[in-house]
Amino acid sequence: MTFGARALIRLGALKQNLQVIRSAAPDAMVMAVIKANAYGHGMVEVAKTLDDADSFAVARLPEAILLHESGIDKPIVLLSGVLTASELIEATLRGFEIVVHCKEQIELLEAAKPGRNTVWLKFDTGMNRLGFSTEGADSLIERLRVCAAVGELRLMSHLASADELNNSMTEDQFARFRDIAEGFEGAVSIANTPATLGWPQIADADGLLGFEGTHWIRPGLALFGISPFAGRNGVDLGLTPVMQFEARLISIKQLREGARVGYQGKYQSQADTMIGIISAGYGDGYTRHFRSGTPVLVNGRRVPLIGNVSMDMIAVDLGDDTSDEVGDIAILWGDGLPVEEVAPWADAIPYELVCGVMHRETSEIVD
Repeated sequence: MTFGARALIRLGALKQNLQVIRSAAPDAMVMAVIKANAYGHGMVEVAKTLDDADSFAVARLPEAILLHESGIDKPIVLLSGVLTASELIEATLRGFEIVVHCKEQIELLEAAKPGRNTVWLKFDTGMNRLGFSTEGADSLIERLRVCAAVGELRLMSHLASADELNNSMTEDQFARFRDIAEGFEGAVSIANTPATLGWPQIADADGLLGFEGTHWIRPGLALFGISPFAGRNGVDLGLTPVMQFEARLISIKQLREGARVGYQGKYQSQADTMIGIISAGYGDGYTRHFRSGTPVLVNGRRVPLIGNVSMDMIAVDLGDDTSDEVGDIAILWGDGLPVEEVAPWADAIPYELVCGVMHRETSEIVD
């Protein structure tokens, strides 16, 4: 490590987290969601480590191609599907599974040559994002069953508020999806991370939804040891954080009472103290939205961010009796400072922070 910010990625935690997730739905197949560079953790390295996942899911075709060309031989699901004939040809040749969520995608398949594409037909049960209306589901299912380009048809939906355990919307979505899935003999998937870990009925999904095929869960955030639930950390769920985001102290100097810090002088010191400059900023993914008071861990103690975040640096108040030294490591989130606790200081969610790491310095990968 040089003095810049870097991510420390502990791959062994991935396998432990997958075991925790499987225990919540032991009869389910696992579609590990590793889009957005595996939530900032390194997509290829994560996929190679999670060799006991049953398949992988990404958002877009280039992500899937990267996995395929890196030697990943598990099934790969395109969560946004394809939108052009050339993309469909590429996906078919590489054996990618395709999510179909709009009529244009059905028309692409109907115009394509006969093939053996595995298709996940997605229904909108309340998210109001991607997916077909639940009205007319039977005709859509039949339309794809007779399509010569479709080899296997599966069903999917996505939950909007499963991270809110008292929100009745999830139960409503289960009921809407059951109207479609009941009696279906193929594979079915509705459970994301919060549904898998927060809604026990997912463990009996075939009873909940009435289908007769295979049940697939789609964990994402929990794979990386992070909780999707407000007020709870990954360790509360038995998970182990995979990423530690850290940098180094590159300067320590005295700050007088009344002195202002950083651009626009937004922070004014209330007492004589020692200021530490840390080699991390929004150019590294430490967002400018972090406000004064955001905790940073230096030598085992929490010290507050002071002033605006710069592109390459932040300032912290080390206190007037500090024994810290230039070169000491500062933990921005990780051991002793969970990302779930840091995120609210930027009015953010943990997903944003880990996905936003820029990897200007090569991540350190450890087992």
